[in-house]
Amino acid sequence: MIYISSSSVKSKKIKDSVQQLVNHGFRNIELSGGTELYDCFESDLLKLQEEYELNYLCHNYFPPPADHFVLNLASLNEDVFQKSYQHIKTSIDLSKRLGATKFAFHAGFFIDVQPKQIGKKISRTVLFDKEKSLQRFVSAYDELQEYAKDIELYIENNVYSSTNFHTFKGENIFMLTNYEDYIDLKERIDFNLLLDVAHLKVSSNSLGLDFKHQLSSLIALTDYLHISDNDSYHDENNPISLDSDFLNYLSNLGSKKMSFTLEVYDSIEKILESQDILKSTLN
Repeated sequence: MIYISSSSVKSKKIKDSVQQLVNHGFRNIELSGGTELYDCFESDLLKLQEEYELNYLCHNYFPPPADHFVLNLASLNEDVFQKSYQHIKTSIDLSKRLGATKFAFHAGFFIDVQPKQIGKKISRTVLFDKEKSLQRFVSAYDELQEYAKDIELYIENNVYSSTNFHTFKGENIFMLTNYEDYIDLKERIDFNLLLDVAHLKVSSNSLGLDFKHQLSSLIALTDYLHISDNDSYHDENNPISLDSDFLNYLSNLGSKKMSFTLEVYDSIEKILESQDILKSTLN
């Protein structure tokens, strides 16, 4: 099934984002960041779901909290950690009420990032003790997995941009950016991977790894993908094209039960084109 990220269209209210996607024929929608919290957002989503027979997934920073922060389940800052932990529980609860079967959130960071720095240059700062940070993430994940029950939890690989690589002089400030990180985390917890292909493309370039080898190693380990394209240096959420260098790796997935989300931040026409290319690749 192919979902479209609600972040692909810019609205303050999630009902307006969903309505805009519905108006262009999309019925599978991944609810993600970029909107503001308001009263009755859930009833709005349920009404739209009933009227148009929509399939929803919640993702990472949805529903939006009243006070914005950057979700980080590996934070050693108690306030950030507790906000992250409670947010994920809230998202799990909402997923159940919306009829979703899975919920994905980003792997942790070894620093706390400010909301204004997301997707941009992150200011250099002292990193957490990585082992303590990993232990906190693992312990919290185990608790959340038990809480989730019928909702399958997925952890999304992070993106390590060229800019942040140079700012931190090659020190990796993120969990789960490559296959080696996956193996290390898998030895600590049994988790499902949400593989963001665009994130992997950028991180592989920053870390000097072979993207195609990384992709072929990880794509066999998941049934949930985020799809967009970029210049290999930064996560740009560009449309995909027939020249996208990962399409060949998707062509054999058509027979496998998969979930795909297009995270294309462009015009509706470009989103539709990307969807058509993805469909034809899978067929």
